[in-house]
Amino acid sequence: MGLAETAPALGQATAAPPAPPPTLDADDADEAVEEGPADSETVEDDVSEEETAPSGPVLGPSGLPLPRFVALKSDRVNMRIGPGIRFPVAWVYERKGLPLEIVRESEDWRNVRDPSGVEGWIHTVMLTSGTRTAMVTGEGRQLLMRRPTPDADAVAEVEPGVVVTLLQCPPDGQHCRIEAGSFQGWLARSALWGVYPGEDIE
Repeated sequence: MGLAETAPALGQATAAPPAPPPTLDADDADEAVEEGPADSETVEDDVSEEETAPSGPVLGPSGLPLPRFVALKSDRVNMRIGPGIRFPVAWVYERKGLPLEIVRESEDWRNVRDPSGVEGWIHTVMLTSGTRTAMVTGEGRQLLMRRPTPDADAVAEVEPGVVVTLLQCPPDGQHCRIEAGSFQGWLARSALWGVYPGEDIE
């Protein structure tokens, strides 16, 4: 199995000049690396998974909808090939806040998919939806707008691979209000991996 890197982390950003808006890039990358079991699955039970998701007809054994989005709770998290510590570690993620999609459940383990399509199993104590995140997608830089309107001013440009915090996504809106570094603004929902069409985030 070859190395499957996740997209880079949020880089540094400077204040927006009057002319071109600043660019938030992803040069300081945290990656998913092969092997190397970590101690991340020994986290105390008081950080157990607290998830929210859009309502839907399919519920998992936990009573929560499938699929649904969560995020990594720690800077170092094991992904295993099966639901238990007896299964080998396939990947170690070193990127707190990375969005993941839960597609299956097995007791205290979740079968998740990362933004690059890699799937594996992670213990629930390492997942959270207390703070929703998303990854910027697309072929080029996305404009972070002051308001969710076509004529709004751009406050920054955000490159693909940047992980942002979701602050608000109106269910009937085409944009989500996000936080990227020191910037806040509205980004097209279609340019975000980590939120469903029509999902309401407040």
